Amino acid sequence: MDPAVTSLLILAGAVGLFVWNRLPVGVVAVLVALSLSVTGVLSVEQALAGFGDPVVIFVASLFIVSEGLDATGVTTWAGQAITERAGTDRRRLLVAFMLLAGVLTAVVSPNGSVAALLPMVVVVAIRHRHPPSQMLMPLAFAAHAGSLLALSGSPVNVIVSDALAGTGEGPFAFFEFAILGIPLLAATVLLAIVAGPRLLPSLAPGSGMADLSRHAATLAGHYALQEGFYRLRVRDDSPVIGSVLRELSSVPEPLTVLGVQRADGSAAGPDHVISPSDSVSLTGPAGDVVKFAENHGLAVGARPVRADDLVTKQMGVVEVVVPPRSPLVGERVFPGMVRLGEIVILAVGHMGRDRGTRSTVLSEGDSLLLHGPWAVIDTLVDDRDVLVIDSPERVRRQAVPFGAKAVEAVVILGAMVVLLATGVVAPAVAGLGAAAAMVAFRVVSPQQAYRAVSWQTIVLLGGLIPLSTAISSSGAADRIASVLLGAVGTSPYLLLIVLFVLTATFGQIISNTATVLIVVPIAVAAALETGISPAPVLMLVAVAGSSSFLTPIATPANMMVMAPAGYRFGDYWRFGLPLLIIWLAIALLVIPIVWPFS
Repeated sequence: MDPAVTSLLILAGAVGLFVWNRLPVGVVAVLVALSLSVTGVLSVEQALAGFGDPVVIFVASLFIVSEGLDATGVTTWAGQAITERAGTDRRRLLVAFMLLAGVLTAVVSPNGSVAALLPMVVVVAIRHRHPPSQMLMPLAFAAHAGSLLALSGSPVNVIVSDALAGTGEGPFAFFEFAILGIPLLAATVLLAIVAGPRLLPSLAPGSGMADLSRHAATLAGHYALQEGFYRLRVRDDSPVIGSVLRELSSVPEPLTVLGVQRADGSAAGPDHVISPSDSVSLTGPAGDVVKFAENHGLAVGARPVRADDLVTKQMGVVEVVVPPRSPLVGERVFPGMVRLGEIVILAVGHMGRDRGTRSTVLSEGDSLLLHGPWAVIDTLVDDRDVLVIDSPERVRRQAVPFGAKAVEAVVILGAMVVLLATGVVAPAVAGLGAAAAMVAFRVVSPQQAYRAVSWQTIVLLGGLIPLSTAISSSGAADRIASVLLGAVGTSPYLLLIVLFVLTATFGQIISNTATVLIVVPIAVAAALETGISPAPVLMLVAVAGSSSFLTPIATPANMMVMAPAGYRFGDYWRFGLPLLIIWLAIALLVIPIVWPFS
């Protein structure tokens, strides 16, 4: 069979499977690559070359850079700073969040910026009595506009820039997309402000979004934390050695002994005989504690943990529950005990009530408030002895703006942007170097880096890049281009309109990345056959590929805001269709001026 016909049949099958939506998009992409090899359209090397393509490597590295910015609280810091200045007015808040989403997207992708800002926007909206449904869709669409502010904003930009380089004209410059991105973002914000209240539904939130920015204060109030407790180590020459714990507990007011922890880490019973290296936990005024320690030969440890110190850049707090069959069941604990070498038990809850300064024999369902270094707290997530209530990672991202390693993350991002903007190295090299630096400087752990990469996107790119190659090399793109040109004639404006409609239509039902990979070779062939420059055509495809406004399934960012806002499937096109038309009008106005047809 003619390779061009085979390529088009595989394309039709891929689109059909995407629309059918019964198979994961990654599986469809792999099937496409395998089909191109099995049918002989491409060699095995060509069919699998997409997984090693520089575009794929660059996109994967951007996910890791995005994770570094988000994990260190850079995005949270930016969001809180803007919120403080925007006040409580809905319009001012909406403008601030949309502009922030656009700017963030330029470096962390639409999905990354929406994921980072979504909890904050929902919380701020509810706190100031604004319907989240009036703010979340504009947030997502502003992120789509922001993807056109820089080369790193979206895989779509990388694809069209690489395609332009393949025509011999050289790639688009790093910030060249912003010539269109800035007016598109401005138009999106303006539409949301002027027509948003009429075009967007006013709904109750569809699902709760936890506000963890005040997590420490919430826990401190729930457990009624004391002013702080002190750990006193029993010295070798202490006069209390040989005393029974019951006797030591009779301390003068206002001091209260919380308990004694043996050197092996276990809690001592009331008949325990005090021995060297035991740790005595007590609470009371600092002056009385110091005097008591001096009189009894005890060494005062670190200063007490108070409610205001629960969450810092280095230290965090977590609430856990004792599950059934946990080895902790039956163990005696008290506030001030140290576990795992660095985790301090701040409070114990039993039957939903704080136990205060009393020691407690743990049972199923009891809760513990733990404090310690973030690195140690993170390990509790996978600890089967306890169940973590709120994700430490989510708490840290919301409650610790510009946390530890934030400076390193910003410096690495700045270096990557400079390299990309100056073109000193290839985009894949700059991105991969930035990702490696994030891990090397411990901004993110290797495990975080692996989790941060959207492997679905990577497999989708790797599987469909060969299809784009096949459509171009087999002559299929030329045939489709001839059909398009037969319909639109020689008018470059009609060609742009048809390509915009084609790309935008496919982009509402299948991945915009997949759509652009399919349309790019057709667009290039049509441009060359018409005798116009590929640059305006490819920039038009980039704009159309980012205009996924009509359905929630068009992009992950659209899906993210659906449940928290309570949107229905049909709510998207009411606001999205006018915005789509505005984007087309701006593209037709700006593109021919900046990127001439000849």
